[in-house]
Amino acid sequence: MPLTSDEDIKALLEETRTIALVGASDRPNRPSYGVMAMLQDHGYRVIPVNPQITGEHVHGEFVFRELNQLGDPIDMVDIFRNSAAAGEAVDQAIAVGAKAVWMQLGVINEEAAARAEAAGLKVVMDRCPAIEIPRLGVAKRN
Repeated sequence: MPLTSDEDIKALLEETRTIALVGASDRPNRPSYGVMAMLQDHGYRVIPVNPQITGEHVHGEFVFRELNQLGDPIDMVDIFRNSAAAGEAVDQAIAVGAKAVWMQLGVINEEAAARAEAAGLKVVMDRCPAIEIPRLGVAKRN
């Protein structure tokens, strides 16, 4: 079962330090651009992943093509892709040993969620951490 209780979601956000943001954008009008900035301001390390802008920088971070290129341990993969494409990002998250996958507002993929949970990952669907962090009172990372 994906996490739905406030307590479980808050705990995930509190234990998370490094987030890979799949579908990161370098365009200020895109939701992923603003969410990445908010997460960084809250003290998370956010690593952008987007094959269309690989090698560029978003909010000071190098943009990677795929999760398997990061090299750093990933606590959570935040997925800004449509529901159908989210499955591929979830499979990559499993392959790199991420601890959790977070599917953004409107992104629901039950099959991918089941695969992630079977691999031991925590799953959140159809929510945005930029909304949940202030709502749940998650303290800034140090």
